[in-house]
Order: sequence, then C-alpha cells, then structure tokens
Amino acid sequence: MSTLSTAAWAAHNLGIGASLGGLLFGKVALNPSLGVIDSKPERGKVLNKAWNRYNAINVASFGTAAATWFFGRAGLSGGEIDEETRNLVLAKDVLFGVAALTGLVSTIGGLQLSRQAPEGATPIESGTTPADETPEKAARLLRMVNVLGNVNIVLIGAIGVITTILSMKATESTRFSALSRFLP
Repeated sequence: MSTLSTAAWAAHNLGIGASLGGLLFGKVALNPSLGVIDSKPERGKVLNKAWNRYNAINVASFGTAAATWFFGRAGLSGGEIDEETRNLVLAKDVLFGVAALTGLVSTIGGLQLSRQAPEGATPIESGTTPADETPEKAARLLRMVNVLGNVNIVLIGAIGVITTILSMKATESTRFSALSRFLP
C-alpha cells in the first residue's frame, strides 16, 4: 500500500480515536467531577467552557475520519472482498451519517446551552443533571446534549469496531491485496 493510503488510514484511525476518547473523557471524568465545585453556576461555566473548547477538536477529528473514509470509499465498495464486507462498508456509511447528524445537533445544542447565562454560567448539579434552579430551556438543552452524546459514543464506537473488522478482512484478502497496489 502506498504512502498516501497509509497516511489516510492512520489519520482515519486517529480521528476515530480522538473523537471517541474525548467523548468518553467528558462523560466519565469531566461531567461527574463538576460536583467538586461548590457554585452551581460555576459548574455550568466550567462545563460549557470545556465542552465548547473540545468541540473544535472533536469536529476536526470526526471530520478527518469521515473525509478519509468517504474519499477512500469512493473507489472501493467492499464488494472487492465479499458480500459481508460490502454490508459492513454500507453499515459504516450509515453510522458516519447518523453520527455526523447527532454530533452536529449536539454541538449546536451545547453552544445554545452556553448562551443561556452570561459566560455559560447556567446552574447545574453535574454535567448531566440540571439543578433545581436551572431554567427549563437550559435543562432541556442539557438533557438533549447528554442523550446525543451517549448516542455518539455508541455510534463512533461502532465505527471503530467496523473499522477494525474491515482492516482485518482487507489484510486477509488476496483480491484486496492485489487491488491495493494500485491505490495512491
């Protein structure tokens, strides 16, 4: 396989890893840790500042993974290997589309949430739970962003799993091995 294809494959995998890793860090470490901050508005401020800062990295990471997938995918259908591989390729296409849509809506929701109070200081109990004094619109946005974040973790995780399976199938296929010599 050529240098360009190898670089694109590496960028694809790094993009998936950075996107999934950031989402998991936020859900498992950042969101629950906000409770150590005594002020509920300060919790919201930190939450919004951190997530909105990471969103730029997440969009770039996911965008890199999607761009390298669809660019490389333009010349390969998976049918070069077998029908199961073709179906995995189509499943990955769908997962990327749904993950892009839910990620976009979540990112926009997060930006709207950060605008619900000056400097993003919307009062919250934790990164996933509104406080009693959280305005209803902000509470709805927080819940929506959290649900979509969970969905994105599953979708991007599934993309990573399918990527691994496709990588293994490609290395085991003599047909793909012959074809890959002609890739840029």
